[in-house]
This record gives sequence, C-alpha cells and structure tokens, in this order.
Amino acid sequence: MNKHARLERPRAYEADYYGWTMDQAAAVRAGRFDLVDRENLAEEIESLGKSEKREIESRLVLVLLHLLKWQFQPDKRKGGWEASIRVQRDRLTKIMRENPSLKHYPVEEMPHAYMEARLAAERETGIAYEAFPEACPYSVAQVFDESFFPDGVKT
Repeated sequence: MNKHARLERPRAYEADYYGWTMDQAAAVRAGRFDLVDRENLAEEIESLGKSEKREIESRLVLVLLHLLKWQFQPDKRKGGWEASIRVQRDRLTKIMRENPSLKHYPVEEMPHAYMEARLAAERETGIAYEAFPEACPYSVAQVFDESFFPDGVKT
C-alpha cells in the first residue's frame, strides 16, 4: 500500500488532491467503500475518459497542421515536420488501439481539429487562412496512413 494513503478519515478532495487520490485508491483496494468519496471519484473517472479524447484532438491538430505545412510549403519542408507527422500518427494509433470504444471519434473530431490546424497553419506560415481548403482535404485514413504525405502546392 502507498505510504501516503490513509484508510481512516480520508483527506478532502479540495484540500489535498494528491492525498485524496491516494486515500481513495487505498480505500477501494481495501474494499472500504464506506470511505470512498463516490461523487468526486466518479467525476475523476469520467475526467480520465475525457482526457483520452483531448489527447486524440491534440494529436489530430498536430498531424493536420504539419500536413498542411508539408503541402503548402514544399520548398520549406523540414525533417522535423515529417518526424512530427510520424510521431503523432504513431501516438494516435496507440491511443486508438488502447481505447477501441473511441474508434469513431477521429471522424467526429476531424472538422474541429482541421479548423484549429488551419488557424495554426496561417499563424505559422504567413499564408492567408483563405488559401487553405475550407474543408479538410485529408481523410481520416490518410491522417493515420504512415505513407501518406500530400503533394506540394506552389504558393
């Protein structure tokens, strides 16, 4: 058992979050459900699931951003862009493998992620927002396809 966990009078959620988590884990492991802060624990469990969705969103934005930069600035391509695309794809694939119930989430999230990537591409490249396609030019399959890199567009 964790040396910080207590099985009597658990710490308050608001007063010491880390201590509270250790106390809650110890209470659950010991079967002391009378000491479990059910409402806050349920919220924290839901939050863990939401964090997986946020991780997918973040990584989608990064892949899309670098695909746009790759496509719209072919003369400025850098190994870092390719590496970033590959790393983010690998991490997305791992997240999806570990969370099969989220298999449709990238499709749902793609329009929002593309909008964010388009805004970031405008800021990072100096290319006008309107120069990028209004709708995402890449399919979810392409985003995950480790061999896909879009052809360049001369700007």
